[in-house]
Amino acid sequence: MNAPSESPVAAPESAATSADAEQAAIAEEFSFFSDWTERYQYLIDLGRKLPPFPEEQKAEAHKVQGCQSQVWLVAEGDRARLQFRAISDSAIVSGLIALLLRVYSGRPAQEILDTQPRFVEAIGLAKHLSPTRSNGLAAMLGVIKAKARSFL
Repeated sequence: MNAPSESPVAAPESAATSADAEQAAIAEEFSFFSDWTERYQYLIDLGRKLPPFPEEQKAEAHKVQGCQSQVWLVAEGDRARLQFRAISDSAIVSGLIALLLRVYSGRPAQEILDTQPRFVEAIGLAKHLSPTRSNGLAAMLGVIKAKARSFL
């Protein structure tokens, strides 16, 4: 099955697209796939579309602790609009990053803190991720929320 044609990694251009609307769009995209083999492939494809991540930012200061894979995450901006960039050495984790960036990047710090990752349950990730990947997803979300708190 062909992947949905929307740009899967682009952060919202304005606050007009809410985090909740983005989560609904993610759930709709994943509903096109009939099984988890296709969904995992789509996740991998999303991860491949992440923008380049500067090598000099792959520093210990940006490393997400609690992930089995290596993950680096950087936040820039201010309380009105935070931009996140991230990358992993794992294809599936890179796909998870792409989903997190869609939901959280380009948003005000308070909206980031107020937004629960409902897409995880909506697309079935909660049931289909290994415990180590689930822990890594929680760790990435924790860093995103902590960075948002630091801008308030």
